[in-house]
Order: sequence, then structure tokens, then C-alpha cells
Amino acid sequence: MDGTLESRPERPGSRVLYANLVSDLAVDLDERDVLSAWAEQAPREVWLLRAGDVLVTPVPVDTAFLRYSCALIGVPSDSVSVLTLPEAFAAADRPTPHRTAVEAVRAVLGGRAVSGVIPTALDGAAVGLARGLGVPVAPYASADQAEAALEPTRLLNTKAGFRQAALGLGMRLPDGRVCRRAEVAGAVAELLASHGQVVVKPDRSAGGHGLCFLAAAAEPWTGSDLATVGGPEGLWIVEERIDVARSVSVQMETGPDGTRALFSGEMRTVAGCFTGYLSPLPADVAGVGGTDGGRDEVGGRGRDEGRGRGRDEVGGGVGPTLVSWGRALGGFLADHGYAGPFSIDAMVSADGEVFAGESNVRRTATTTPQAMVARLTAVAGSGAGAVAGAGGAPGAGAGSGAGPGAGAGAGAGAEAGAGAGAGAGAGVEAGAGAGPGAGEPAWATGRVRAPGAFSFDEAVERLRADRIGYDVSRGEGVVLYAGPPPDGLTWRYAVIARDHAAVARYEELLRSSWARAR
Repeated sequence: MDGTLESRPERPGSRVLYANLVSDLAVDLDERDVLSAWAEQAPREVWLLRAGDVLVTPVPVDTAFLRYSCALIGVPSDSVSVLTLPEAFAAADRPTPHRTAVEAVRAVLGGRAVSGVIPTALDGAAVGLARGLGVPVAPYASADQAEAALEPTRLLNTKAGFRQAALGLGMRLPDGRVCRRAEVAGAVAELLASHGQVVVKPDRSAGGHGLCFLAAAAEPWTGSDLATVGGPEGLWIVEERIDVARSVSVQMETGPDGTRALFSGEMRTVAGCFTGYLSPLPADVAGVGGTDGGRDEVGGRGRDEGRGRGRDEVGGGVGPTLVSWGRALGGFLADHGYAGPFSIDAMVSADGEVFAGESNVRRTATTTPQAMVARLTAVAGSGAGAVAGAGGAPGAGAGSGAGPGAGAGAGAGAEAGAGAGAGAGAGVEAGAGAGPGAGEPAWATGRVRAPGAFSFDEAVERLRADRIGYDVSRGEGVVLYAGPPPDGLTWRYAVIARDHAAVARYEELLRSSWARAR
């Protein structure tokens, strides 16, 4: 494979990137506020664009940001099309949103051929868009094949569906119950009696939405403050609360050619909510614990209720455990017709045990940033430099300075399509992220708050003036990977550097720079 998700030669023509972060895969469509917040992240998909591509997005993409990102990846910004079509995405009152997108894509392409639709998530709207255009959903051979994979995709994007599959595949899970809303309070009381602390999760949620953490108290918990997500008949998961020392994940892809690890890392979280990522998996996490045969089922309960057993053949720490679990789940997904990206989120307890948490069978908040890193690393390694007109983005040799780290090596192939990028999986397969491999940089994402509102060009200029902005000639620095923030203040950033220590120094310099008044 060439680092894309397509396991067969691509059809000629323009690709349609469908940024359907607004999808019922992750949360009920009635959760409008949550979906609106997720939609605001759609501009990051510009890092996947190639010349001739069309991006369909629910929110506008800032013009300066488009110039900046296209310049860094070497794609002329006037060679791509961005269609802002909020009505082209799923909503509770829009059963066939793709029709709007079909007409708009045809109009902007003016008769040019389309090779396929590349969605953020495989859902009915993505299949409908592909079928309307008469093309496949990548990486499937046809829209019909993609449609056949909708049900396993939906199921494994739920926490209940993952829990059932994971236990059957031998992963270690926290002791827990799957129940309806009316049964949650009873399950909470039972598990609090056994474990003292529990977490309550909606069956469909992402980024920490709807989580509730509870501890044993004198008064029984009634469930009156449970989030409305899911409605009266919605499923909930009640689990013992693990004493989490580190939150980790592995990103995989699967299909008819097999399953492979792409990259791993540590999730940055606050109260269970995702705030950023560090990859590869830090060495002090990668070698800790691992599955050592697992624990026996708790209290005589069946495996569908308590902890499953770990996979006896796995050892050597967190990294190999994640990859082994990922391969098992990838095989399960492929057997049920799914092809494409997925991830497993897990927890490392204070005593070194690894517990699987959930699967995300879609492109996630880390997939596109890693694809961006792979492309930028390849551009830096080729010596080609950036395309002119980056709106303040440094080109080859521009605004470089000494920088906190030395130059990164060449990537082993840029993300040529919409996948997670080539050259990222070697360290994961071999040792699951004990540190960057040869030519493979470390990277991180996070958020930083500015003292005042900047335009995008002003923000890039501040990075350049402080000599911390991404520099193609060095292959490292800070990238504003998601465009200007909706609130004008809280910027999403990525840092690319030779190792974790250099990443940390860049982040420290960024916080210092952003703390200064304008």
C-alpha cells in the first residue's frame, strides 16, 4: 500500500473529500450543539487535498488558512475547490442531504471525471453522495460495497457494540454493564458497591460528550442529572472507573489486504475529554505493563458483563498490546465487510494494566493531523520547499532561525490520498511507538489561548517572528492546522519535531509567545 486507504489502483479523476463530521455515527442528530462544535473542525481536511480535488464542508474554510496549508503541502490553492454546504450533511430533518452536494460537485467540476468520495466517516449520506455521482466510496470498489459495510461500521462506533466485540476478541475491559436509561441508576448502585467509583457513558458519543463520573455517597444516585443524549430508550454503559495514569490509542487500517498499524500515541485529556495528542507513544508508556493473561471474570459474572481475559500471546508492554488488539479488531471488521481506518482507545492504569475503552471506526481527530505530518515530512525531505503565496507561511529557508530542534529526516512517503500517511507505521509495528523511527518525526496536537483575537495571517506572522512556525527547510515547527478558531482565541496547533523533547520545547515557546499581548 502507498499510505492511502485505497488497496487498489485509483480511478482517474478528481476526488471528493466529504467532511461529514456531522454524522449520526458518533452521536444522535438531535444533539445539535455537539454536532455544531464538531463541524467547526472540518477545515482541517484541507491537508488531505490534492490538485483537482473538491472539499465539501459544513463550515467555511478561511481563505488565508487555505493558502497557508496548500502552500506547505505543495498544492496550488487555485487548483482545489471548497464547497461550503451545511445543508449537505446529515440532520434530524434531512434524510437525504447528499442530493445538494451531488448537484454542487457536478457544477464545480464542470464535466471533469470524479474518482471517488472520501468521507470522514462511512455513513448513509456518504454512500448516497457517491451513488449520486456514480462513483465508489474509497476504499471500496463500489457504493454498493460501502453500503453493505454500514451496519458493522455503525455498531463498532457504539460503546456497546465495541464492548461485545472486544470481549469476544479477548481484550481486557473494565467491569461494566450495558443498559437502558431506566436501568442506569441500578447498574450504578451495583458497580459502586463493588468498585467505589464508576463512569457512565452514552452508547454513542465522542470527545467525552455526556460522560458522568460518580463515587459512592451516602445518598443513592437517582440518574436525574443524566444527559439527555439517546432519549428515553437510549443505551448507556456503566463501568468501574479505572485509576487512569495514561490514556493511549492506536490507529489502524483494515481491508481485504489485511490489517496494519499506522501510528500510536498518548491522548491528552481533561475530565475524560480529548484535548490533544502526542505521537509516537512515549517510551515511558510504550514499555509499561501489557496483557499478561488478564484477570478472571469478576464476581462470577459472564464475560459479557465483567473483564475479558487478555491475549496470552501478547507481552512486552502497552504498545504491542494495542497493536495486537488492533489486528484482532481489524480482522473482525474486515470479516464483516469494512475497509478503512479505525482506532482503539485504551487506558493504562496506575499499576500498569491496559484496558480497552472504545473503537472509532472512522477518521478521528488524529488521523488528519498525522496525514499532514507525513506530507510535510515528505516535502521537507524532498527539498522541494513550499509553494509561493502561503499568506505568511515560511517557505524553504524562510524564517527558520535555530529552532528548538534539528531538522527532521525525510518521510518514507507522503500521504498521497486521504489515509493516515505512509512511513508512519514502521515504529508501531515493530515496537508500537517507543520513539520516532528513522526519518519519522515526533508530533503533537493541542490548543493554546491567545490574549486577543488575531486574524489567521497575524497568527502565522507571530509564529514566524518568534521563529517557531513550521519551516520546510528544517522540517519542524508549529503548524496552525485547523484555521482560525470560532471564538477568535483558542487555536488548535500541531508541533512537528525530531523527538518528544523538541516537541515539548516548541510547545513551551508557543505558550510563551501566545501569552504576550499583541
